Amino acid sequence: MKGFKILTLATVASFVLLGVSCNKDFLDKNPPNSVSGEIFWTSQKDVETALAGVYYRLQENFLGYERVYMDALTDNAFADPGITNQSNLTQMAIGGISPVLGGALANLYSTPYKLISSANYFLDNVDKANLDEQTVSVYKGEVRFLRALAYFDLVQTFGGVVVYRNFLSKLEDARIAKSSEEEVYAFIHEDLDFAISHLPSTAYKGHAVKGSAQGIKARVYMTQQKWPEARALLGNIIADNVFSLADNYGDLFTTDGQAKASVNREIMFATQYLAPNSVHRLRPGAGGLDIELGWFALIQPYKNLVDDYEMRDGKRPEESDLYNAGNPYQDRDPRLYATVRLPGDIWRNPITGETGEIYNSYTGFHTKKWVDLRRIPFTTGTATQSDQDYIHLRYADILLMYAEAVNELDGPTGEVYNQLNLIRGRAGVSLPDVDRSKYDSKDKLRDYIRHERRIELALEGHRYNDLKRWKIAHTLLPTLKTPSGDAYVFREHNYRLPFSITELDNNPQLRQNEGYN
Repeated sequence: MKGFKILTLATVASFVLLGVSCNKDFLDKNPPNSVSGEIFWTSQKDVETALAGVYYRLQENFLGYERVYMDALTDNAFADPGITNQSNLTQMAIGGISPVLGGALANLYSTPYKLISSANYFLDNVDKANLDEQTVSVYKGEVRFLRALAYFDLVQTFGGVVVYRNFLSKLEDARIAKSSEEEVYAFIHEDLDFAISHLPSTAYKGHAVKGSAQGIKARVYMTQQKWPEARALLGNIIADNVFSLADNYGDLFTTDGQAKASVNREIMFATQYLAPNSVHRLRPGAGGLDIELGWFALIQPYKNLVDDYEMRDGKRPEESDLYNAGNPYQDRDPRLYATVRLPGDIWRNPITGETGEIYNSYTGFHTKKWVDLRRIPFTTGTATQSDQDYIHLRYADILLMYAEAVNELDGPTGEVYNQLNLIRGRAGVSLPDVDRSKYDSKDKLRDYIRHERRIELALEGHRYNDLKRWKIAHTLLPTLKTPSGDAYVFREHNYRLPFSITELDNNPQLRQNEGYN
């Protein structure tokens, strides 16, 4: 089974201990590649080295910066055919989903299980270090949070999957039936509840904290459409006042910006990188965000997304006196300029003034979010410095989820408008408040919240799962076409992707999802 090539004790021990710490101050220290199980787990240093190895799993495929490519399965962006590290995304978008498809589809399954295996190995061994109970509980809370994150990815993608509570040293022990979707969600909540109970209620500084676990648990509730539970938990996060909105939207997505206290306060959990030893392109086939987006243009925003940005006066272009048909991208929502390179824009290094080569776009637009213009001209050399953290969860998402949950329960209320206005009114964006007279019903406001969510989180890899949890992917996506004219395909059974032939062959107990036999 591809996802279980690590299911030998020696190999997993090596994986668990390989890599770098989640703490930025420790990212440039190289722990040993492997150690003997007999001499390890004897000190707190050993435990922290092992913990670093579990966090390191986040740097692979869609658990790290490559998650932005998930937007290429939606109406937000097109995947250039030249993508090699996440191949077959376009085939998936136009209906070429099958159990024999490799590339991105295989990565969606195998990568979370690698994290799960490393987490289970840690949890099964950490008590050997004989540390005080409170310290161990915090470490366990972090790792159980990471395990929940991995299972949440799996259940959103495949529905019911095989659940492993412990590390398996024998491949045959992995050959068990999958749990139901409800059982997987119950296990995720169990892990997140433990994490919430034991992690510190502090700002995020590289290690998962209580707010990280609360936020992901709220996202799980939203996916399950458990609105009362989501509302209560999101309200607690807001009331705790540990996190707040950054005062510069664009800075959230660059290395220097993420280091600013005024920006970092919005980040609640991220996959962390640090040059020169922990950069994006360490994995074979990866070039990093600066190369892949800023030079090669491997995901290209659709005009459909660009046109969805309001004018600076908060009105749709067709309704605004600011709209200029001769320059349609003038006076738009400032988040557009931080997210998309528009036609005619010149990318210039703000330090040296240099410009650099960029590949043509099939859609006419390029991705600007996540691209560090200070590294222009982009080369394989500058890519060795690409270390922007990928943000899994930020405070703006908390406010958006809270607005959505309250609207689903109570319809238009001041609480809903207030959360949206906080996001729209943040420094550097400064859009007018939501027009209450226009969005005055639950249905109208629901559509507007979804619009605002699309704009705020564009090209961050969330929209695919949003479209699925809203149950509109099968009606929205087939209305689209790729730049070459191929129609998007999303059928009812595509809400759950297929297990690969390899996985089915290696685990006779695994049953294929409906629609793929």
